[in-house]
Amino acid sequence: MSQIPEKPVLLTGASGGLGRVLARGLGALGWKLVLTDIVPFPDPVPAGSRFVKADLNDGVTILRLAEGCGMILHFGGVSVERPFEEVLGPNIRGLYHIYEAARREGARVLFASSNHAIGFHERSEALDDDCQLLPDGYYGLSKAYGELMGRMYWFKHGVENINVRIGSSFPEPIDARMLSTWLSYDDLVRLCVRATLAERVESCVIWGASANSRTYWRRDARDTLGWAPEDSADGFAGQMGGKVTGDAVVERYQGGAYTGMEYSREGGVPGKVFRR
Repeated sequence: MSQIPEKPVLLTGASGGLGRVLARGLGALGWKLVLTDIVPFPDPVPAGSRFVKADLNDGVTILRLAEGCGMILHFGGVSVERPFEEVLGPNIRGLYHIYEAARREGARVLFASSNHAIGFHERSEALDDDCQLLPDGYYGLSKAYGELMGRMYWFKHGVENINVRIGSSFPEPIDARMLSTWLSYDDLVRLCVRATLAERVESCVIWGASANSRTYWRRDARDTLGWAPEDSADGFAGQMGGKVTGDAVVERYQGGAYTGMEYSREGGVPGKVFRR
């Protein structure tokens, strides 16, 4: 089976950390990519691909970029916790433009969701893909919204989508929490390959983490994609086990540092969070 899609693939957020990883990895496989970001692309553009500077708020341009594409890897938008007004445009309105483009082209969408969409679940919990959404900030809230938008576009318009709740994707884990949440770059690239080439995905959720024995996350739709992570954070346990923050809120919840940002609940850590 060919590992090259029949149609070009649109990659948003191409100039960001993970976008550059994907551009390099998928370009090396010979994929024809349409790369876009609001800032210039800092690396050589892969052979057979092109880069167009664009703003996700510009719906007309997004429609044009998606013309002829069979897959949209949506990694664009605000990627860290920011004030609501900064998140609103690219992460809410921009995602609408992505899904409208996908609807028009009959394209599939991989939405780079985040563990911050479920960040206020406690670390003692083992979560499946249908767990309650408990965002830990405006960024996480936009990711929860994005997952719901994907469901709506599937049920209303038949737009297939994969919502990848990315844990922590870095070259290596950098603290104890990442022993549970780390996603290697190679596992990310392989995930995007399978998400693009899988025969049928409907609307599904994938936990974006490598094969970490300390994971917080269990069931998801990876068998539908035919993806299984090959890397693991376990080999870093000896050097990362003691790297914790000492903050009671941060260390209690799966979202880590984002849960403690502007945290003002009276009395500190609540006795329990609301669950179904």
